[in-house]
Amino acid sequence: QVRLAESGGGLVQAGESLRLSCVASGISRSFNTMGWYRQAPGKQRELAATITEGGFTNYADSVKDRFTISRDNAKNTVYLQIDSLKPEDTAVYNCYARIDLLPFWGRGTQVTVSS
Repeated sequence: QVRLAESGGGLVQAGESLRLSCVASGISRSFNTMGWYRQAPGKQRELAATITEGGFTNYADSVKDRFTISRDNAKNTVYLQIDSLKPEDTAVYNCYARIDLLPFWGRGTQVTVSS
């Protein structure tokens, strides 16, 4: 059974940085795409960033200057470096992975940014 486990969230002050990690288990091949979505209180879940197996990245316009996504295919792990955190970055960050047309989701890690 495929499982995605996120870590690295927490309570931080505005301007600080965080590095989120997501480790996939229960699978013996790399995902086509891995990434991060986020859901702020009272809002719909939105894309933050994705990265393909070959390293092609895609970012939401609102985060592209402060978020950096990377992955380690050998470890089936995806990372999200978040710099210059803002209160509006407060959200649950969910890991996402896809093999062909089959999506997988992690349970999420909470990021809370105080002003």
